[in-house]
Amino acid sequence: METLWILGLLLSICSLSFSQECNQQLLENIDFPGTDIKFVFSPDTNHCQQLCTQHPSCLYFTFIRADWTTDNRHFYCYLKKSSSGQPNVRTPLQGVTSGFSLKPCSSEPQPCLPQLYHDVDFFGADYQSLFTADYDECQRACTQDPACQFFTFINGVYTTESIRYKCHLKFSWSVTITSNVQRKTAVVSGFSHNAEITQGVKPACDGKLFPSTDFPGNDVVHLPAASPEHCQTLCSAHPVCTVFSFVSDNFNCYLKNNKNELVSIAKEGVTSGLPARFCQLDDSWVKATYEGVDFEGDDIRFELMDDADTCQRTCNADPTCQFYAYSKTNFFDSEYRRRCYLKRAITMPAPPKVTKLANVVSGFQLRNCVNSVPHTDVAA
Repeated sequence: METLWILGLLLSICSLSFSQECNQQLLENIDFPGTDIKFVFSPDTNHCQQLCTQHPSCLYFTFIRADWTTDNRHFYCYLKKSSSGQPNVRTPLQGVTSGFSLKPCSSEPQPCLPQLYHDVDFFGADYQSLFTADYDECQRACTQDPACQFFTFINGVYTTESIRYKCHLKFSWSVTITSNVQRKTAVVSGFSHNAEITQGVKPACDGKLFPSTDFPGNDVVHLPAASPEHCQTLCSAHPVCTVFSFVSDNFNCYLKNNKNELVSIAKEGVTSGLPARFCQLDDSWVKATYEGVDFEGDDIRFELMDDADTCQRTCNADPTCQFYAYSKTNFFDSEYRRRCYLKRAITMPAPPKVTKLANVVSGFQLRNCVNSVPHTDVAA
């Protein structure tokens, strides 16, 4: 039986490889109009292509460059897909570059992004600032801080003198985030056992949880989580989270910031706790299966399988899969029975907004760069 499963997996991977070939070509001043999934901000074509590669369903993209003159949509990265896997139309258009997802290629799960962007601001997502002598030192500060994913440095000739040489460290999620978690009968969900839940090697520790307890107020952000332990991992990864509360009825994880006091109230159905930044929490929540729970959305593809265990193993074996959902044979809609949905989220550094701004330099952390990589400077 195990041999048949392995053979089936290999055939599935081979069919995917043949259905869409690796295409690294970039088409300057060519637009792929329509078929948009969404747009996100990106500082250059390479970064946009990597976002498309990590997005679960993006197959190709169009990036609006800094030299675009039609309107103010600079640094817009349009993620796109079609049933054929190819753009329906290719149109000449000045100021854009189009290309394809690198999913069929051997792409790095966390790409090295050594470029520096002059006169470009990665606006928002700040969690800390400090003064540094130059942008190289700012990038080193970002690289040394596990929470930092990108930065913006204000140079010595910036208009406002009081903030010259200021280095803004910025955050985006590098751990797995599910878009939606909800209860659903005859569905089993779970995570890839290879999911990255922390950076670096840390000593093991037990997390501190408070059952039937709420830490009210001081919310920074709330997002879906599968369990209190998953919520605790998210709090541990967020640079300003000091405590959290997880609501089991709706799977909402509330990350909070209060450095002065710990106020709690008794509340059934709520588990609260503390982050663990300097040790490795128990990862049993990654190995767990969640019966009657659906991780909705974020689909890469689905395959028909006989049970949830096979779905789990398929996700484990697929380097692009971060989590999954399986519809059992008694699912209410017969069309969806036995479907194993393989899923993923974007975990590479992703600024929430990119804009032109004179006398600043922006860039990314270099932790994903195995060897020393020379800077590549890009001007807006």
